[in-house]
Order: sequence, then C-alpha cells, then structure tokens
Amino acid sequence: MPRPPVVAISSHVARGSVGNRAMAFALERLGHEVWSVPTVLLAHHPGRGPGPRTAIARDTFAAMLDALGAADRFPAVGGLVSGYFADAGQVEAVARLVSALKEASPGALFVCDPVIGDSGRLYVDDSVAAAVRDRLLPLADVATPNAFECAWLAGEPGRTGDAATLAALLPCPNVVVTSVPALMRGHIGNLLSTEGDAVLAEHRAVETAVKGTGDLLAALLLARLLEGRGIVKALEMAAASVFEVVAATARAGGDEMMLAEFQTALVQPRAPVAIRRFAPRPSLKPRPLV
Repeated sequence: MPRPPVVAISSHVARGSVGNRAMAFALERLGHEVWSVPTVLLAHHPGRGPGPRTAIARDTFAAMLDALGAADRFPAVGGLVSGYFADAGQVEAVARLVSALKEASPGALFVCDPVIGDSGRLYVDDSVAAAVRDRLLPLADVATPNAFECAWLAGEPGRTGDAATLAALLPCPNVVVTSVPALMRGHIGNLLSTEGDAVLAEHRAVETAVKGTGDLLAALLLARLLEGRGIVKALEMAAASVFEVVAATARAGGDEMMLAEFQTALVQPRAPVAIRRFAPRPSLKPRPLV
C-alpha cells in the first residue's frame, strides 16, 4: 500500500547524517515521498568545527511553504516533522503550514522536535525557542525534546531530573523526552508522557560522538505512526532502529550515523527495547494517540 507524502523541515548539511539529511533518508527508506525544506544550509554539524552557515531568508522560506500548501497533492500529505529553525519567522510560517495541513488533511500528524538547546543552555535565540514553545507545541501531536529542552519548555530550565512531571506540563498530547537515565545500569531511555501515563523505553547505552539521533528518532516516530502503530509501539520500534544504527556505526568506527550502510535497521529493527510503565502526576494534556 502506498505511503503518504510527508513534509520534513530542518537544517541541511552538505556532509553528515543530521537534520533533514537524517530525517529524509529514514522517511524515504520507509516508503514515503518527502517534501524536504531546509531552514539553514551548513557544511556539517556545527560541533564538527567551523564552517559556512546560511539561513534561508524568512520571505523565501515562507514562499516555499506557501507553494507546498497550494499544491494539488497537499490534501494527501500524511504528516510533517520539524527540527531546527534559524529564526522565529520560520517558526511562524511552519505554524501556518501545520494549521493548513490539518485543515486539508484532518488525519495528518505533526511531530515537533524542538531543537533549541542542550547541556544546560539554549543554542538558538530566545525568540526562536519561545516561538517553538508558543506556536508549535500546541499544534503538535508528538514532541521529542531532550531533558534540557523539556525543562525549558515547561518553564523550569534548571530542573531536568523529573522528566515525567515536566513533560506532563507541555501542551502536547504525547511528549517523548529523549536520552533520559534508565533504570538498568549501562542503559539509556526515552520517556513517553501521555495523559495519565508514562512509558520508559530503554536500551543499552552506546559510547559515541555521533550527532543526529534526535532527528532520526522524530522521523521514525512519524513513519511508524503513519503505519497505524500505537504511540508505544512506534516509540519501541523507533528507539530500536536508532540504537541499532548507532551501535553499528560505533563498531565500524564511524563519526557520523552510517544510515546507508545500516539501513536495514530502519526497516526491520531487531534490538531489544525494554518497555516500563509508570504513572506520572496528572496533567492537562489533550487526548493522546493510542
């Protein structure tokens, strides 16, 4: 059965497996036509060293999205995934596109990866982070912040140790907090918070410097949800795929996720992921995906 087109909006690097490079590859490998829109052009991930950086001008960016929204095939689009933004104007344009998408295709899903910071600090302007919080999170079906991003978005930037409670404060029905401490020693987890429930998907930790795992997880979550999987199964499969790719890349000595070489893990993940349920504090979340 044909998979629906999806829109992927994030950074574009000439070299590496981060941002839209990772998202588009995974979505295409799982059978989706991808409408890929860059927010910024980079030689490589900024963590790899200095290099040119060109943000897509907000007028050009908005015009690109308007053209997509006016396309004859727009009502057939199944979902949208967003990541890094260069300025608040881009966020506003995406908020308009998401609203138009949900009007044209009521069953379409929006996965928002709020790429705003890590390690105790924002690495985007405050205006960008605030726009993601105020304009995109209320529209998202799933958000995938890391622990610092979750705390900042919840208004508690210095409090990262209670991911379940903080995630329950976000105005999104399903929040996956990535790379949180797991219950088993030597493991790492992704915590899913829905209305009145929380699930920890944990697997063995891998020592590696590769980037882009959050981008990959967000895209895989969207793909699995569009297959009709429930949110817990979608998370289990997405986490397994990311782990397998990262572990295989580490064994091969790669410094970027080797998506092409280990693409089988995207399609048929086999790594064990432990699912542990517990109840967070009550929240005011909208109705979650099932």
